Amino acid sequence: AVSVRLFCKRPQNAVENIRPRGIVAPGDVITTDAGFMRGHGTYIENEQLLSSVAGVVEKTNKLVTVRPLKTRYNGEVGDVVVGRIVEVQQRRWKIEMASRLNASLLLSSVNLPGGELRRKSAEDELLMRQYLSEGDLISAEVQSVFADGSLSLHTRSLKYGKLGQGTLVLVSPSLVKRCKTHFHNLPCGVHLILGNNGYIWIAPLLSEEGTKFVQSLELVPQVTREAVARVRNCVLALARHHVMLFDTSVVYAYDVSLEHKVRPVLSLSLRRCVCNLLAV
Repeated sequence: AVSVRLFCKRPQNAVENIRPRGIVAPGDVITTDAGFMRGHGTYIENEQLLSSVAGVVEKTNKLVTVRPLKTRYNGEVGDVVVGRIVEVQQRRWKIEMASRLNASLLLSSVNLPGGELRRKSAEDELLMRQYLSEGDLISAEVQSVFADGSLSLHTRSLKYGKLGQGTLVLVSPSLVKRCKTHFHNLPCGVHLILGNNGYIWIAPLLSEEGTKFVQSLELVPQVTREAVARVRNCVLALARHHVMLFDTSVVYAYDVSLEHKVRPVLSLSLRRCVCNLLAV
């Protein structure tokens, strides 16, 4: 016989095993051994290594660090992110993306309209607000990480660029599973971008790829709008029950939710039902 554990049973088991997994609270003693080195999230007091944050103890050789349970997004090179333009500066845009510092997108790191490849001139700098202005949402890739932790982005691919009609969902970055691709065309006719920074973009699936600098204002059919709303509610339901988000989990949750209307999917009973069936 196969033993199947329902989703509702998982939090109880997790609570029982908090200490064996190395989870510490601020002020907890990690070790009294003087041979270990103090890392992030720790401090020394009375010859003891204590935790300064609530998180998981990680040891790398003699280095001891505490990874916080809840923190802002710390980017890595190659991450796919979704962000919002907050400022236009000289030859660069500043982007808010749930990180500790705003990211930078250089004018030289974007493709010009039409995909033209050439050096950016002073005329391009004057037209920066026509390309991307404050409030625009974009998808990009992390190109490099500066010494202060801020990120440099680029959109030198046709799949990156300005986002049009759709809805943005904010979840914890730790819930987004790192996969080979974060751009998904779901069978229900919805385009899904799972940003590593916890910004999830849900939009209608477009039949043709247009320029990333021109926003499409075509009328979206009601069936497609309902599919977008259902995917959005499924993502929120999974996130509220701390289920990892990737294309398979979202599709399964969408299929399970088809037995109900769109709005009730966010109710507590249906959220548990969707997560329980997903666990089975």
